[in-house]
Amino acid sequence: MRHSKKLLLAAIGIVGMLALSACSGGGGSSEGPKTLRYGAAESVASFAPWEARWAGDVAFLQPVYDTLLRAAPDGTLEAGLATDWAWDDSLTQLTLTLRDGVTFSDGEAFTAEVAVGNLTRFRDGTSDNASFLTSMASAEAVDDKTVLITLSQPDPAFLTYLSQNAGLQGSPAMWDSADAKTDPIGSGPYELDTDKTVVGSTYVFDKRDGYWDPSSVYYDEIVVNVYGDATALVNALKGGQVDVSASNTPTQIPDAEAAGYTANLVELNWAGFILADRDGTINPAIGDVRVRQAINYALDRSSLVQALAAGYGTPTTQVFSVNSDAYDPDLDNRYPYDPEKAKQLLAEAGYPDGFTLVMPRSTFVPDAEYAIYAQQLAAVGITAQWEQTGDDLFAKMLGGTWAAFPFQLQSDPTAWQTLQFSMLPYSTWNTSHVSNDELSALAAQLQTAQGDAAAPIAQQINEWIVDQAWFAPSYRLQSAFFTNATTQVVMQSDNIAPYLWNIQPK
Repeated sequence: MRHSKKLLLAAIGIVGMLALSACSGGGGSSEGPKTLRYGAAESVASFAPWEARWAGDVAFLQPVYDTLLRAAPDGTLEAGLATDWAWDDSLTQLTLTLRDGVTFSDGEAFTAEVAVGNLTRFRDGTSDNASFLTSMASAEAVDDKTVLITLSQPDPAFLTYLSQNAGLQGSPAMWDSADAKTDPIGSGPYELDTDKTVVGSTYVFDKRDGYWDPSSVYYDEIVVNVYGDATALVNALKGGQVDVSASNTPTQIPDAEAAGYTANLVELNWAGFILADRDGTINPAIGDVRVRQAINYALDRSSLVQALAAGYGTPTTQVFSVNSDAYDPDLDNRYPYDPEKAKQLLAEAGYPDGFTLVMPRSTFVPDAEYAIYAQQLAAVGITAQWEQTGDDLFAKMLGGTWAAFPFQLQSDPTAWQTLQFSMLPYSTWNTSHVSNDELSALAAQLQTAQGDAAAPIAQQINEWIVDQAWFAPSYRLQSAFFTNATTQVVMQSDNIAPYLWNIQPK
């Protein structure tokens, strides 16, 4: 999600209209930038850094927080609250030099001790991405402005994680606060106005005086309104009520363009099935690679792109990003649509009459999606039995409740990030925590590979994952970020929404 990374486009939330009528207009008006009106597809999960998601939540987190490092639109790492960083020869000790003179909105100074506290809390916290810091054995303050991080093993993506939610820095006053979920205290360019904010609906951020990077601040106020309902967002776009907005679904793109918005497209997430129970503990059928391959052959990906993504997607049978060194265009069609081949594999696996596959359904996703997937599976003899869920969906998925389930999951810019996020035994989205010796050996090679040596290993991992059918992806989804005529953005290569400092008035 990035995720989620990023992860599920349709989300909970009610429409908040508070403060829209009071806005003095978006950035770029003749009077200069005043208010940025930002539409979000879902509400922030939590403002507590150790619980934070990323992806679309940057709309809420980046106004109030800084990260230890920043990422340019192409993913290149730049200075943030850390101005310098260096690895030792073993690639397991990282030294960070921190920026001087940074304070939180409560006046507390940002120090090495504070950075250590935030890093440790994120590693031990409940964020969907807590596994980002799994390899961090320790973090210590060498002095007031120097942090030494020791890893248990090399992690090629560790610096990237410090530019995302793992690197968020909150004031120590938050650490034991009962209000941490809703009342952030950061060093970022804005403060949350809790008097004007309606949790779950409308969030108002006021510009802070004395921010350390004033050149990156373009608005006096940011108002983020949550449009969890797709129709509500379309109505807001038609009424010109937002300057920028994430999309709920690709089907909104024609309406947004007709209303005068630009659809900035980015291909980040893949949609399809996570076939998590690769050991067959929950459902023995899913433990057989032939069954998992049969599910892949059962999917008519071209029709799914049209039916579920309004044509805004690319059929694929691999989960690694096109920007990743693991990507192989030949693997986009490893399992062409072939129901007869699917039936043959099921029979060879001992399921000539098919089997029943229990999977979750929720109100987050349109009923039509479940119906279409069920229809395609039924055509080869697999009966999809949907189990209704509510707000407990994510907790139950991550807890390994189901053998398989349809989902949208982020595709990260590097092979190691994707591997660590969804394929290793401790990975968040390896929900049954399946371990495989062959994959683990390849992962160990990728961890320490340098330069050009990494790509062949990454591609070997990708081919193994596709052949073993750990997933049944349908397509890479094109997500849209809408901008009006007075606002310009530079999209982030690895995120569903642009980063705050890359949203500017024209």
